[in-house]
Amino acid sequence: MDRNPVGWFEIYVQDMERAKAFYGAVFETQFQQLETSELQMWSFPAFANSNGSTGALVCMKGFPSGGNSTIVYFMCEDCANEEKRASENGGKVFKHKFSIGEHGFISLVTDPDGNMIGLHSMQ
Repeated sequence: MDRNPVGWFEIYVQDMERAKAFYGAVFETQFQQLETSELQMWSFPAFANSNGSTGALVCMKGFPSGGNSTIVYFMCEDCANEEKRASENGGKVFKHKFSIGEHGFISLVTDPDGNMIGLHSMQ
């Protein structure tokens, strides 16, 4: 394979406005609504010719949030900053920033819907 393996991610939520407020505050970003008749989708920003992937917050009737076994890691300059903002905006810190050796640092937090996300930085 000659590309990054992740091309898209979805974070399922129950309350879209609460989710947009949480992720918008933690990552200091805005969302763009994706048109669909079946569910609510709001996309994280996408930047052409940039590393990584983008994805969306999704609210679909009958699809529960939280309790999944997949963790999406968001790249950060210093994951302690996003960890703090997660805690201040209705999320919970599952594991405070810790070293993963030469690969940097990570924090694990949950959003208000119970989804766990990872925060990764080199400092």
